[in-house]
Amino acid sequence: QVEVAESGGGLVQAGGSLRLSCTASGSDASVNARGWYRQRPGNQRELVATIFGGADTTTYADSVSGRFSIFRDNARNTVYLQMNKLKPEDTAVYYCNWWNLAAGPSFGAWGQGTQVTVSS
Repeated sequence: QVEVAESGGGLVQAGGSLRLSCTASGSDASVNARGWYRQRPGNQRELVATIFGGADTTTYADSVSGRFSIFRDNARNTVYLQMNKLKPEDTAVYYCNWWNLAAGPSFGAWGQGTQVTVSS
């Protein structure tokens, strides 16, 4: 069974950068997708970026494409979200999830979230 924990959130000025980390403990050979979600105040949780498959295919929400980058370090069992050119509307609690594509993200391992606040 996998458990994940996020870190790296904080307060940053608009235009700045942050790198979030999501480290997993335990193992589950069925996990083949990892992703970052966020929940902005008053909104539902939304998918931000995913990385999946043996070729590390990545996908991004339109709102972050070109500014955010998801990548992983298998040796550290960690997935990162590099966030550049941050905007106030990026303010949210960011969550990571590790899941099996066939089962779907709802059945994945979710972290507790890390707060990102971008000031204008």
